[in-house]
Amino acid sequence: MTMTRSHNLELVEAARARFRPDQIMTLFIGESAPDSDKFFYFGKNPMLTYTRKAIEQALGADGSDIRDRFKALGWYLDDLSLAPVNKLAPAMRKSACHAARRTLAERIAVYKPQAIVTVAASVKDDVAAVAIAAGCDAPRYVTPFPGQHYQNDYMRYLVEIIPQLPRVTAHIHNLTR
Repeated sequence: MTMTRSHNLELVEAARARFRPDQIMTLFIGESAPDSDKFFYFGKNPMLTYTRKAIEQALGADGSDIRDRFKALGWYLDDLSLAPVNKLAPAMRKSACHAARRTLAERIAVYKPQAIVTVAASVKDDVAAVAIAAGCDAPRYVTPFPGQHYQNDYMRYLVEIIPQLPRVTAHIHNLTR
């Protein structure tokens, strides 16, 4: 199935809204949703798979859909750029990310996260600038993106920081009832 860019953006934002917790304790920030069907909240993609493995290793398995568990923990994935940048030339990609700073700062000011995890070292400076612009002094962490042979590094680092990440402590049982 071929999606138009605007159609893909609508689907991404609808999925993102479905899994947005009422209170965002820890905000994960990626570069952008991909220009493909491999978005985190669509399911069955490498980032979701390795995030699930890390959470289960750090907190134990609970049998729930990982997206529901992520939400129940008060964790949320947003992106620096809401428009996909993964197929842009490097200079255009960097420019698009820089241009997206203002709108992410506005979202962070609304979210008021207690911690920020940047998922992609390539945008750590953008995210740091955005957090400062939003007046957010929450602790910041940076992980590699779990692609191109960095899956184990991502998982290992995420397992290491999960105990430090703010989260909702109440557990949701039997989400599939």
